[in-house]
Amino acid sequence: MDEATDERLPESIAVREVYVPVHQPGFRTKSLVVVTTWTDVEEYTQDDMSELYHQRWRVELDIRAIKVTVGMDVRRCQSVAMVHREIWTCRLADHLIRQTLLEAALQSERSPRPRSFTAALQKIAAAWAVLSACEDALRAQLIDVPLSAIANNLVGERPDRVEPRAIQRRPKPHKLLTEPRADARAKLVSGAAA
Repeated sequence: MDEATDERLPESIAVREVYVPVHQPGFRTKSLVVVTTWTDVEEYTQDDMSELYHQRWRVELDIRAIKVTVGMDVRRCQSVAMVHREIWTCRLADHLIRQTLLEAALQSERSPRPRSFTAALQKIAAAWAVLSACEDALRAQLIDVPLSAIANNLVGERPDRVEPRAIQRRPKPHKLLTEPRADARAKLVSGAAA
């Protein structure tokens, strides 16, 4: 941090610690402490803070959707510029899918939150695969059909869902590649590695 930014910061900040018990079956955490600058106990009760923190889970699900469903969990590019492009492409795809979810929800006069992101992605991808080969009249129908299908595809309410924290797929029995691929190939060619 530069000196100018440091000088603008206050000497101290008043915070409040809120103890939040967790009574949800299957949750590993049984209690937590939320630290906040909202110090007014009358305006922001313990229950309000607890509910707000619980809603944070939706943000975690959205981040998971971006990382796993859109494909941002593994970077494939090697240069910094290409990694930036890859990230922006994934973000653009995420925004377009969420825009489509919102449009579908508005057409059906429902909330976009319980709509399935993965199902929307699959329906959009399937429609895009045939859009370029269609005539204009059919293209309009192919756009409208996924919107109604997306609006009807709900993620079930699972308030007491309990899932084990474990990986279902077994790792492959290969060693990890811990050196540049070119070096590993060279070793194989020279017979140095078995």
